[in-house]
Amino acid sequence: MPADVRAVGVAVSGGADSAMLAVHAAALARGAAWSLHLLHVHHGLFETADAWADTVQALGDALQVPVHILRVQVPVDAGKGIEAAARQARYAALSQAAAALGLRHILLAHHRDDQAETVLLRLLRGAGPAGLSAMAPRVERDGVVYLRPWLDVPRARVLAAAQDYAAAQGWRPVQDPSNADVRYTRAALRTMLVPALDARWPGWQGILARHARLADEAARILDEVARDDLAALDPSVQGDSFALALWRRLSPPRQAQVLRHWLGLHGARMPTEARLAELMKQLRQLHSLGHDRQMTWRQDGHAVRCVRGRVRIDPWPPADEQGPDPVPPPGKG
Repeated sequence: MPADVRAVGVAVSGGADSAMLAVHAAALARGAAWSLHLLHVHHGLFETADAWADTVQALGDALQVPVHILRVQVPVDAGKGIEAAARQARYAALSQAAAALGLRHILLAHHRDDQAETVLLRLLRGAGPAGLSAMAPRVERDGVVYLRPWLDVPRARVLAAAQDYAAAQGWRPVQDPSNADVRYTRAALRTMLVPALDARWPGWQGILARHARLADEAARILDEVARDDLAALDPSVQGDSFALALWRRLSPPRQAQVLRHWLGLHGARMPTEARLAELMKQLRQLHSLGHDRQMTWRQDGHAVRCVRGRVRIDPWPPADEQGPDPVPPPGKG
């Protein structure tokens, strides 16, 4: 941990992985100059959710560490899947708790097996090098630094530690039924694919974790190239536009990469391969000085336009087309 850290949070579901991270973090905190907080997100998705919160509270009591139960509502009809919706709600709750408690760092208990499974899932979804780099050991989100110190630790070692702790202290982790429910993507992977990999390729988790590190290196190099390419495209001061004619001089792969990089700088969700190909096709068909011919390509609250030979990105719909703020009902606002 950085030397100036005063307080650290641990996201604890009540399962063996996060519980053992809390146990180890508590031991470190006792010998360091920082306090520890256990953060449990209560999703309310299972009937046992209250019992899980009680289990985490019992762990905090045993470790003499404060526990904060963060209750969230997970929208089951948000159109993004229950796993993604729960993850989004979880991070929002952790961010709010960190702000309230003055936490800058939160520890997450993802281990090597989680990392390997993430690589597999992203490979099956068609992710590129950035996606295949999987989970980073350190990532900043909404002003909070999330640390994953156990990405090189196998699940077996964590489970062994949990068994030793249960034998010594009597505290036992909860069992999440979703981990065995094949309706959930990761559970389907663990139930249907992982046993076959374990039988045929022992140690495959370490191989894929190494692949994630190599993919991360490749993604960083590609990002550096894209950043340099964008700087050579005569970008505007705000970075919201660049010269179409200069972009066309790049090779197709670099054209695609610089567009991804540029969209990411402006907070746009990454387009699918087909959507990006559509944008590139439109840009190639335009006249580089086409004053009369314009284009508008929309993506996730943004619009990419080409005006007078420059490609620019703007919010969509434009502020002057969003209409007035809705009038609150009587007694509200």
